[in-house]
Amino acid sequence: MTSENAPGTSPDERSAETAGGGRWGDLERPPLNAPALRRALVRPGGLWTSLDVVPATGSTNADLVARVGREPGLPEGAVLVAEEQTAGRGRLDRRWTAPARSGLFLSVLLRPGPGVPVERWGWLPLLAGVAAATGLSRSAGVDMSLKWPNDLLVRVGGEERKTGGILMERAGGPEDGAVVVGIGINVTLRAGELPVPTAGSLAMADAVSTDRDPLLRAVLRSLERWYGDWRAASGDPAASTVQAAYAAGCATLGRTVRAELPGDRSLTGEAVALDGDGRLVLALAGGERRAVGAGDVVHLRPAATG
Repeated sequence: MTSENAPGTSPDERSAETAGGGRWGDLERPPLNAPALRRALVRPGGLWTSLDVVPATGSTNADLVARVGREPGLPEGAVLVAEEQTAGRGRLDRRWTAPARSGLFLSVLLRPGPGVPVERWGWLPLLAGVAAATGLSRSAGVDMSLKWPNDLLVRVGGEERKTGGILMERAGGPEDGAVVVGIGINVTLRAGELPVPTAGSLAMADAVSTDRDPLLRAVLRSLERWYGDWRAASGDPAASTVQAAYAAGCATLGRTVRAELPGDRSLTGEAVALDGDGRLVLALAGGERRAVGAGDVVHLRPAATG
């Protein structure tokens, strides 16, 4: 047994032990090793400047946004990870919940200005999708794809399932130039724990590894590389190759989709391209092309082959 003040037990380790019913509450879901993650990721000259792991919280995005409000000078690269989220949010205020230590639930603070025009900041969720998908594909050995605008998909039994999502929010005042990007990934979620039948996890997709420490390192290192290239290109999606990478991994392109738009409107057509602003271009039945910048997309038919 370990007491709260046991010698040799760090605060991070103690907090991890209490998440989800203790260190051995679920033998298949060990806690993250925060000190080791910091040693691997927080380094001079790198993007990541701090990394905190908490046992549970409502929303890592909400917490990090609130912290920016309290600490306007908080350096870019702060990372907040939760072993469990009780009020995680997706797009359109959808809830994101999962059992403790069953996934990666994190938010990062980025300050892309002044070198990147504000009108290009909308690429950040798409960039985060590319980074997460490429990092996880290598570290988990799972073929991942992207559903526009910010879902991560895996195949479970030949069927596409959502295993992750991304949410970006502005933080602080206009003068802060800060955004918080949240990433949620189902890692070891089991079939009986799915919130909806269309959800999935890396484990259900037969990942070669579900060890969350290397998975988190892979995601953050990939994000650092893609963000660095994008910022070095002043946010230009073509020059940084973010636009091409997203299009190459996007399961939405080439399919007939229904875009459900604000105001109870919808458009149905073939998703044919991603424009320079990150919008989805639809070819409608009458030959017109329309770019969709916001809304919910439903895949109606599989992508064309051949």
